[in-house]
Amino acid sequence: MLSDLPIRKIIHVDMDAFYASVAQMDNPQLKGKPIAVGGGGKRGVISAASYEARKFGVKSAMSGRLAEKLCPKLIFVKTDFERYKEISGRIRKIFFDYTDLVEPLSLDEAYLDVTENKIGLPSATLIAQKIRTRISKDIGLTASAGISINKFIAKVASDINKPNGQKTVNPEDVLVFLEKLDIRKFYGIGKVTTEKMYQKGIFTGKDLKSKSADYLETHFGKSGRSYYNIVRGIHLSEVKPNRIRKSLAAERTFSENLSSEIFMLQKLELIADEVAKRLNKTKVAGKTITLKIKYSDFTLQTRSKTLPYFVNDTSIILETAKSLLYQDKLNNSVRLLGISLSNLNTDLKKIQQKKEKEKSVSVQLKFDL
Repeated sequence: MLSDLPIRKIIHVDMDAFYASVAQMDNPQLKGKPIAVGGGGKRGVISAASYEARKFGVKSAMSGRLAEKLCPKLIFVKTDFERYKEISGRIRKIFFDYTDLVEPLSLDEAYLDVTENKIGLPSATLIAQKIRTRISKDIGLTASAGISINKFIAKVASDINKPNGQKTVNPEDVLVFLEKLDIRKFYGIGKVTTEKMYQKGIFTGKDLKSKSADYLETHFGKSGRSYYNIVRGIHLSEVKPNRIRKSLAAERTFSENLSSEIFMLQKLELIADEVAKRLNKTKVAGKTITLKIKYSDFTLQTRSKTLPYFVNDTSIILETAKSLLYQDKLNNSVRLLGISLSNLNTDLKKIQQKKEKEKSVSVQLKFDL
């Protein structure tokens, strides 16, 4: 029963068209105009689009060529990750004025647990409003927010009144909210699973709720149990200030397709060096090295090898990536190569395990959001 679960006050803050909004803020001449971050050149892929561009169907992960066809007046701007990181850091400082329980998901979104907060305000809705006002006043950007009893519902709710809005789903409204929700809006249910659910007559949360746990596990595997729970408002994941990094990667898309392994090896050397720098900067190492290959026909292939020891050295990463490249014959010319390390030795895992052991019985909190 939902009433038997510990109820928290969770806010999900999501910046509105973050990369594009930063570009428009830094260059007032771009305000109100359709812009795309990245995507320039004949092989460019868009990282983000302004709301003005989205009206034409332009979106992230779309090729610049297609975007320009959809929106002939589209303006392309270069990515500036250092600037995004700087702005993101300033936004997080605002979050910490209200709670220490902040879990960043990316540069432009985060979960906040304000069940107990630094300003002693009992209303999570009012706290979300204050945070959004601060972001607008202190930084000059807009943010949207979702407020509810757990991370899943807060995440879904933050998208309801975008841009520059917020949505609160109070405890007594959770089940009705989820039942009416289109299955496409369920966070974590992607396009492939959505189509599969449609084929089985599952179009809304109510349809999903009508299926038994056994049915969902049979047709959707391990995720079936999760779907069974979330549509009933059950999502026990806590806001974790120290999120455990599961992998670290770098990749390159080439201006021309590569068919020569000699040229590929040169690129791999640069990618391996970048991965090693990131590993050493974050003071972690990994055992599993994965080579990512995207061919000219956009098919994707990964090859992995797990070493008996942790590594963060360029030479070892490079040699392993080379062996993976030679492991099988390439299917086609290559447009992208990437290297990632997983199975990391981060100490945060130990910290999290210790926290889990030290947990005591949760106290149920009843309140209005």
